[in-house]
Amino acid sequence: MTSSMSRLPTLSESDADLCEATFADGEHIHVRMPSGAVKVLPMWTKGSVLMTDPEIPQKEYPIVGAMINNDLRGLNEAIDTNVLSLRPVYLNTAEGMSIYRRSLSFVLAMAASRLFKDRRLVVGHSLGNGYYYHFEFEDDGTRLCEEEVRQLTDTMAAIVREGHPIERRYVSWAEAVEHFRRNKNEQTMLLVRHHNEPRIMVVMCDGYIDLYHGPHLHNTNLLERFELRYYAPGFLLRFPHTASPREMPPFLDNPALFPVYQEYKRWGKILKVNCVGDVNELIERGEIANFIHIADSLHDKKTCDIAQRIVDRPGCKLVLIAGPSSSGKTTFSRKLAIQLRVLGKIPSCLTMDDYYLPRALTPVDEHGNKDYEAVEAIDLHRLGEDLVKLFAGERIFLPKYDFRDGVRLQGAPLKLDANGILIMEGIHAINDRITSMIAPENKFKIFISALTQLNLDDHNRIPTTDNRLIRRICRDNTTRGYSAQTTLERWPLVRAGEEKHIFPFQSSADVVFNSALDYELCVLRVLAEPLLATVKPDSSVFHEARRLLGFLKNFDVCPPKNVPRASLLREFIGDSQFKVLQTVFASTLNKISLAQPQLTRTVVWIYFRHSVQNM
Repeated sequence: MTSSMSRLPTLSESDADLCEATFADGEHIHVRMPSGAVKVLPMWTKGSVLMTDPEIPQKEYPIVGAMINNDLRGLNEAIDTNVLSLRPVYLNTAEGMSIYRRSLSFVLAMAASRLFKDRRLVVGHSLGNGYYYHFEFEDDGTRLCEEEVRQLTDTMAAIVREGHPIERRYVSWAEAVEHFRRNKNEQTMLLVRHHNEPRIMVVMCDGYIDLYHGPHLHNTNLLERFELRYYAPGFLLRFPHTASPREMPPFLDNPALFPVYQEYKRWGKILKVNCVGDVNELIERGEIANFIHIADSLHDKKTCDIAQRIVDRPGCKLVLIAGPSSSGKTTFSRKLAIQLRVLGKIPSCLTMDDYYLPRALTPVDEHGNKDYEAVEAIDLHRLGEDLVKLFAGERIFLPKYDFRDGVRLQGAPLKLDANGILIMEGIHAINDRITSMIAPENKFKIFISALTQLNLDDHNRIPTTDNRLIRRICRDNTTRGYSAQTTLERWPLVRAGEEKHIFPFQSSADVVFNSALDYELCVLRVLAEPLLATVKPDSSVFHEARRLLGFLKNFDVCPPKNVPRASLLREFIGDSQFKVLQTVFASTLNKISLAQPQLTRTVVWIYFRHSVQNM
């Protein structure tokens, strides 16, 4: 048996010597520079000082952070341990631009507090290479105007010119709660109240204080490029692309997604759940179970509405469901199939994932990495042949892809009924290249993604990409046997593929379905935390694991047993009873249609849910 000690990472002899020297000294740290040279610096040296060393390469774009021992740090942070690995973080990198966006959002909140002391600024979703914001007004008819957006722009520009240092520091838990309560930051106060650490980290600049959620720039004068754009009823805070941080990209609107976000925001207001603190309160009061059923029922209602639109389209024979990774395409397709059955159709489901080429034939990207997100990773010839045969009334045998071994096996037979509809889901499904042999009037396109309306607090949003990444970490471990480290290592490639192959087609969808559930991160935390904890500091993705662990600590824990077994979330946490539910539903539908055919589909659905809950 291998001892636990033998599995520990070992330091090189030179690194071990550095540690011993520091233990003996206690007043200095040893820093191994990128060149390999070792420098001795005073304990608590700030990153901003370290990055001015002549041995640190200065490039076209400024250094905005540092990767210290595989941990992402702001330059305003003091260093109190030996630095065995050091990498400067430049502005034109993913990590650098995340620091830039976070700092820009902080300065906007700071400007709004100077300019509109009695107004509540609230961040929303991402849009047009930026974030959507609005002010929560009293019901007095007041609305934001373009002139006020210009005033905000001028105030932000002044803060940037003034060059204020941005600092982080700890305050006691009681001080943090009192500060945010006194300044009417109720959502932030709720978030802090559910923390149990004796001290809370905050970020400070020129007297303005907000909760710390990650590294910031060390000075406001580095925020050279931004744009505030009026977008009724709010405005957009726009920032540059990562690759071109000194240029503002042209604005590209996405009118299909904005109404979906707004609808869910309105729904959140009705239920009085708009931030994580509200969900934590429900858990604390023992009221989360009812909220879970309401959230899942909203999914059911939306699915029901989409099914009706499909049936109302004459000649529709093919439903295409596309969306980015971990958006819930598979479960949604099966729930949609149930609703179509209620409306008299005979649906069949096909998943494009089963048409992946064997792993040995997967194409590679420009860096030599296997590109699973590329259209060419799909066996387009086999898929096209199968679609033609299905719509010609022939029977096919579906493939079944084994993700563990990267091979394709033979699956179940499939033949479409005369009154049938084929539901095909996959990341590329609404790309017309895939289904060019099918006439447009015979297709209905659905784009699905986890577009959470929930915020951490008024000034800090929950990125939809983080929501999906945590889903994927849980699902990959449960169904594919991947570690959290493997999923994190692959995620940048997945995201690059989404931007290239998926999001450009979302505007062609007939409808957008929001698969986010406001309670889900409280459940996912239970599964994701121990998986993320296996990523150790010697890993290149440790900083991402640590960031996600810190993010999840904002959520109180909700046991997975509270999640209905027919919920879309079960696709990621396991123990889905969906196949069983389909059988129960078909049986229930047959009973009702024979005994009381005059019942409406709404009553049928209520009856079905009651049967499932009591089976």
